[in-house]
Amino acid sequence: MASLFTKIINREIPGHIVAEDDNYIAFLDINPLVEGHCLVVPKKEIDYIFDMEDNDLAGLNVFAKKVAKAIKEAIPCIRVGVAVIGLEVPHTHVHLVPLNSMDDINFSRPKLNPSQEALAETCEKIKAKL
Repeated sequence: MASLFTKIINREIPGHIVAEDDNYIAFLDINPLVEGHCLVVPKKEIDYIFDMEDNDLAGLNVFAKKVAKAIKEAIPCIRVGVAVIGLEVPHTHVHLVPLNSMDDINFSRPKLNPSQEALAETCEKIKAKL
C-alpha cells in the first residue's frame, strides 16, 4: 500500500510542493512546527533512511540543502534545522525547520494549523527563492 507521501508524489492527494526533481520532492508540512517547515522525501518509497543506497542518501541531502537555502531566504530565521524521526509515516523523510530558537524544532509542542491559503503563500515564497 502506498504511503501518504507516495500519494502526494503521485498527485493522488494534494500537497504544497516546493521543489521536485526526478528522484526527490519537498513539500510543506500541513501541520508545521513553524512557518516554512518542509519535508524532503525520496520518490522511491523506502521506510528507513539508513536503508537507502549511499548515492540516494547523498542525493537526498544535496536536494535538502538546496531547499534549506531557499527556506532561509524566504522565511525570517537564524538557520534551518534538520531532523529525521521517521516514525509517523513509513517513508523516509527529512524535516527542514526554520529556527529562531531551540524550541522551534521541539516536536512535542503543539503544531500549527495554517489555512490552505497561508500554506500556498508560504510555498510560493520558498519556490521564488529556488
